Amino acid sequence: MALALYNALLTLGGPLLDQHLKARLKRGKEDPKRFPERMGMASRPRPRGTVIWIHAASVGESVSALPLIEGLLAADDDRHVLLTTGTRTSAEIMAGRLPARAFHQYVPLDRKKAVRLFLDHWTPDLAIWMESELWPNLIHETGARRIPMLLVNARITEKSYRSWRRSFGLAGHLLGNFTRCLAQSERSAHYLRALGAPSVDFFGNLKFAAKPLPADPEKLDALTGAIGDRPRWLAASTHRAEEEIILGADRILREERPDLLTLIVPRHPERGAEVATLAARQGLAVRRRAEGALPDAACAVYVADTIGELGLFYRATDIAFIGGSLVPKGGQNPLEAARLDCALLHGPHMSNFAEVMTAFNARSASREVTDAESLAAAVRDYLDNPWICRDMAFRAAAVVTGGQETLERTLKVIEETLQQGVRP
Repeated sequence: MALALYNALLTLGGPLLDQHLKARLKRGKEDPKRFPERMGMASRPRPRGTVIWIHAASVGESVSALPLIEGLLAADDDRHVLLTTGTRTSAEIMAGRLPARAFHQYVPLDRKKAVRLFLDHWTPDLAIWMESELWPNLIHETGARRIPMLLVNARITEKSYRSWRRSFGLAGHLLGNFTRCLAQSERSAHYLRALGAPSVDFFGNLKFAAKPLPADPEKLDALTGAIGDRPRWLAASTHRAEEEIILGADRILREERPDLLTLIVPRHPERGAEVATLAARQGLAVRRRAEGALPDAACAVYVADTIGELGLFYRATDIAFIGGSLVPKGGQNPLEAARLDCALLHGPHMSNFAEVMTAFNARSASREVTDAESLAAAVRDYLDNPWICRDMAFRAAAVVTGGQETLERTLKVIEETLQQGVRP
């Protein structure tokens, strides 16, 4: 009944969804060349042999999936991995990071026709869903074909748990299609069981098993050469309304350090011009990476508005503020900066990584700020006291060393599920 209601609402809202998709195409949020993939139409043939389908919502989930993909392909030369995501940014990043025998397609819209076209073409031998994005028709139709499914690195927040509890049984129906659910925290495991998942285990968070973000050595040399020995700090994956606070901290710090370089990497690169304008209005000299510029001696704020280069900027500085945390966005991934020896700063809104932050807090491995003044004070402390900065970076790096066991246990479950074959 709940699924029927969902599809009825999807049908009634069809015209609005079509308008929304047209608007996304117009704004560049959808790839016009590959848009048929969103309708379920594949842009490449199915390879022979075993195809393991992994669905990851966006950048963070797809990066978490990379160690799994590498492990699965290493175990069998006859395997291929199909990775689906829903965003252009994740598609562009994965294009440069997926290994041989792994390839990307956009996830189909959750309409029956698109879902069935997708499944008819790919006929996956196993479906793996990463973290928390549960599309009803995609899960139901996959389960109806007796394709074994796993929910891996599952994350259910209290808010989403309360929402699913009001879904008229839809959550239990969807979760019942999964052979096993592997939660990234005890809390998520508890929520999954309460929602009706039949087999739930807690293995830990796969984000701890990810490799350091890559960086082109020549580009890194060019960047660090352009910066020289100037004091610098990084604001990574920032959101709208955060940059004003960051620039406020820059203004305070610049009174003592006129040669300071503030690097800003907006979460959405298409906002680069907007961020640059904010800085220019404060009388700051700005350079944008999307325009091919490097930070020259006159540059005060460098806006890194390109895709897939965050690892470059973490390597170019010792101090990293994690965006999405001074505004109520739930925070971005702090583990990426910790792997690259940065001393971490973040705002109070880190709910997307609550369990991860528990691990950081246990080691006093990050520092919370709330406004421009406290952010400036923290950056100043790290710049004035390099030994404190190094100690905080060491503490943060120690947090990210425990992911290998989680990865190995997860790969073992996947192999067992593949050996069992189709669901009974």
